[in-house]
Amino acid sequence: NMGVNQLKWQRSLRSLAEERAGRKCGGLRVLSSYWVCQDATYKYFEVIMVDPSHKAVRRDARINWICGAVHKHRELRGLTAAGRMNRGVGKGHRFNSSGGLGSSRRATWKRHNTNKLRRYR
Repeated sequence: NMGVNQLKWQRSLRSLAEERAGRKCGGLRVLSSYWVCQDATYKYFEVIMVDPSHKAVRRDARINWICGAVHKHRELRGLTAAGRMNRGVGKGHRFNSSGGLGSSRRATWKRHNTNKLRRYR
């Protein structure tokens, strides 16, 4: 009943910066990002991007996992470090309520607040 006045952006500015950089440079893959500086108006982040078609990347066993097609636009699907923080996905005692690795805070809320009435009770 509150309307749209009290709706807040649910993701961090860091994940928003990753998303914008990923859209701008569609041929590169977003690896991660970090905070650089801020002023009264803006926050500045550096986004680390990888060229999956570069031979040095494809030959390096430590980073060539990002060349696979399943890693296209990781930033849009919340798979980078900043995106995972906003999805409530992690390991340890803080994440027991979210159902563990691979689940989300919203999915847990929906699961707890939905009545499952089976046909033959």
